[in-house]
Amino acid sequence: MKRFALCLLLATPAHAQFYFANSNLWVTTQERLRVEYRSNNYTFDSSVSADTDTFLLQRARLGLGAKACDWFKVYGELQDAREEFSQRDINGTNPNIDEDTIDWRQGWVELANYQEFPVGLKIGRQELSYGDERLIGAFDWSNVGRVFDSVKARWQAKQCWVDFFYANVVNNNVTSGNDNSFDDHTYWQDHFYGLYGHTAAVPNHSWDLYGLYRNKTDAQYNGPAREIYTLGTRFESTAKMKPWDYYAEVAGQFGHIDGPGGKFFGQTTSNSVSQCALAAVVGGGYAFDVAWKPRLGLEYNYASGDSDPNDDVDGTFDNLYPTNHKFYGFMDLFSWKNVHNPHATLSVVPLKNLTLQLDGNLFWLAESRDSWYRANQQQIRRDATGNANTFVGSEIDFTASYTFHKRVRLQAGYSHFFTGDFVADTGTHSDADFAYGQITLSL
Repeated sequence: MKRFALCLLLATPAHAQFYFANSNLWVTTQERLRVEYRSNNYTFDSSVSADTDTFLLQRARLGLGAKACDWFKVYGELQDAREEFSQRDINGTNPNIDEDTIDWRQGWVELANYQEFPVGLKIGRQELSYGDERLIGAFDWSNVGRVFDSVKARWQAKQCWVDFFYANVVNNNVTSGNDNSFDDHTYWQDHFYGLYGHTAAVPNHSWDLYGLYRNKTDAQYNGPAREIYTLGTRFESTAKMKPWDYYAEVAGQFGHIDGPGGKFFGQTTSNSVSQCALAAVVGGGYAFDVAWKPRLGLEYNYASGDSDPNDDVDGTFDNLYPTNHKFYGFMDLFSWKNVHNPHATLSVVPLKNLTLQLDGNLFWLAESRDSWYRANQQQIRRDATGNANTFVGSEIDFTASYTFHKRVRLQAGYSHFFTGDFVADTGTHSDADFAYGQITLSL
């Protein structure tokens, strides 16, 4: 109970920005502390004491930007991310996945003045974030986050913009297992291209269209080599539609995945297999005009899986570079891969700066012979025969967020995962718990 209480003492990030020299210089700062308690999140076996742990995550960011003129900006940001008091080493799991001591996080130059000219260019290490980050996001929940070395060109008009980018994801010490200052490096073997357009010309709605191309040329990190095309669209209502809100997104994929490396747990394939996959989400909500401003929301997530691991077609959706923590349960046990996921949420605002939220999720495998995938897209379990029940389990999440001051934000949460028949059919099946507390300071 002491561990649990500690986690609830202290999470929504904030980023202060201070301007100097007639707004031609600015400084950004952030300090974030999060205590986490996790139990049975890896083995789902209450007898494994190493699978229960309490630890501290600390992250500091400091950035400096300058504007030489209306069309030229430059920005650099340092980050120091640390994990303290952790004993995590479950089945060889790297205990330092959330640690990356002082490193360059961002460093870019932007040539743009959209009020005078519709085309701009941003070059260097930077965040990429599109839509609600189901496919491309900065993954800010992570203690380390995600950035890319990228060239991004934008055409922008009054109600629409179009981005074209070429990017390579930046890896921290996760790939080497060692943490040294300034050791982050670009993964040049994972090439990522995108054409992403957004328009607000549709009355009371916004609409996105995108085409993405991933060409991963080796299998040294994060799965086998692959060449994947993703085409999709997304729309959502604007504030003018209140008290209703709704949204939907659908994405299809085609291409190929190379062997060896295989589709599941080291299984090898002698030749390439074709990629043919689909993912979709539809959701909405209603905000009641009464005390505490309750909002009730419903959502359904789907992502295809692979029906036959031995054929020449891979149906598992490639989740690309998402911020999955926001969507498929806050315990990070699921991603947009091989899943059926109904989701309900209820939020209230009992005080001006306090929001309470309750979420409930149900999870089934889309294909019984494919795997259950964690939020980082790593496989958790699989029944190659397909005989196990497809119901993986359910999760409840309770979060409380409080803005104590414009520069101080607090959040706490508790989540419980109830294992389902699939977990029982494939091994140990203890329920799992997650609790945390977080404070974010914008100094």
